[in-house]
Amino acid sequence: MTSQSFAVKYVIRAKFEVDGVVEKPDVIGAVFGQTEGLFGADFDLRELQRSGRVGRIEVDISSQRDNKTIGTIIIPTSLDKVSTAIIAASVESIDRIGPCSAHITLEKIEDVRETKRKAIIERAKEILHKWSLETIPETEEIFREVSEILKMAKIREYGPEKLPAGPEVESSREIIIVEGRADVINLVKHGIYNVIALEGVKIPETVIKLTKEKEATAFLDGDHGGDIILKELLQVANIKYVARAPRGKEVEDLTSKEIEEALRNKISVEELIERRRKRKKILVPREIIEAAESLKGTLEAILLNERMEQIARLPVSELADRLKEFEGVNTVVFDGIITQRLVDIASEKNIKYLIAARVSEVVKQPLSINLLTFDDILD
Repeated sequence: MTSQSFAVKYVIRAKFEVDGVVEKPDVIGAVFGQTEGLFGADFDLRELQRSGRVGRIEVDISSQRDNKTIGTIIIPTSLDKVSTAIIAASVESIDRIGPCSAHITLEKIEDVRETKRKAIIERAKEILHKWSLETIPETEEIFREVSEILKMAKIREYGPEKLPAGPEVESSREIIIVEGRADVINLVKHGIYNVIALEGVKIPETVIKLTKEKEATAFLDGDHGGDIILKELLQVANIKYVARAPRGKEVEDLTSKEIEEALRNKISVEELIERRRKRKKILVPREIIEAAESLKGTLEAILLNERMEQIARLPVSELADRLKEFEGVNTVVFDGIITQRLVDIASEKNIKYLIAARVSEVVKQPLSINLLTFDDILD
């Protein structure tokens, strides 16, 4: 199951410690692989997930140092207490993760309904307390609301295209170019007033003119859409610096700290071009490029045969276990991390290419397999 579409009754929370450096897919693979067959089909985690009685297994790695990996495993279930306890005990029995020895300890089994009941009671107390008070807002709340209204009033329309902009675009020597109105609102809310929005992929003439008159920084979302807009901007406008939201995030959702950090880490266009020039691209078939583009942000994998035909598409969490089921796989492209376990399986299956978002630092470079990242093949 890829989504929590059932009524959770209990949540198993376990801590793990591994004598080595492993990744999340290794932990999930161990949970499925080492509990399989212990108590028959009734307690097979894959079957329980398919029937909606166990939800998505979450793994959080909190520390990777001194050649140890520490983290937590979270398993939501809609089973009864006895069955949930058996699942928890089965997970505790896992003694290896990837190629490393491991120790798993049950932290607690949380009764979601009991937690919910307590939260409802506490909320009911708050409602009763507020109900008994007068509904006149506090001075601080009034000030906050008025302040927000004043900030919103500072958003203006600029140029013939009526682009959303802050009040200091005209007067400032420097400007910040963002993608849309919501981005302008967020920056103005955090005290940045020399900002203007593009409102589309096509770059407005007003923005092109401004970049010739002022020092311009492009501050764009950390996604593929931001990549496309940056490419267009660099072709038609005089951009001095480039700043990006963290990968997968949008400027409109950033906190004050995230905005400050992104702008502090901006780089000049000259440096950006130089980095791209130095980064030698590896030529691969068009089908691999298209697969990599389609997988960004999905946490999924695509298996291709020698003729670059798609054999299967599946979640990355299942890749290590299910890869053994397929024959004739030539290339695996996936939105995840290449681990030693995957390299070992690929070697056994005579797979030629593993292409992923990144490669784990502990992986030994094999002779028979090409390990590439998305950065190696994509612009």
